[in-house]
Amino acid sequence: MFDILVYLYETYYRPDACPDAAALSRKLSAVGFEDAEISEALGWMQDLARATDTFANYYPQQQTAFSFGLRIYPEQESDVLGAAAIGFIQFLEQALVLDAVQREIVIERALALGESPLPLDKLKVIVLLVLWSQGKEPDALIFDELFEDDAQPRQCLLH
Repeated sequence: MFDILVYLYETYYRPDACPDAAALSRKLSAVGFEDAEISEALGWMQDLARATDTFANYYPQQQTAFSFGLRIYPEQESDVLGAAAIGFIQFLEQALVLDAVQREIVIERALALGESPLPLDKLKVIVLLVLWSQGKEPDALIFDELFEDDAQPRQCLLH
């Protein structure tokens, strides 16, 4: 499913540039994705749109404001997300990449996967898609951070 989500991000500049679900399904199938994966990815994207609408309607005052409050993660969330994912979400909030509503959408979409703990590379794709779905593009440094391979340790050079 995540290969399809990344493919959509890389192929379509904006989510509204995507064709309707039936045409998109055919295109994804023609590229070589499996029908079950396509269905799962498109369902996930529809749920993302629903979550975005729901959170925007419940918290309209947060649309342009960043929250400087502290988010407490209940045990159920922290077990699923894991320390690395929670730390990364906090980093994105402090860097003013995610506002409070976007954070909640990211958490909701991450919990919907049902993986425990959620791998950081999947969380990064979720963040990227949440921003993409809202027409927001992270700056170059954050974009690099979102596409960094966590399996490869960072090389630090001392001079």
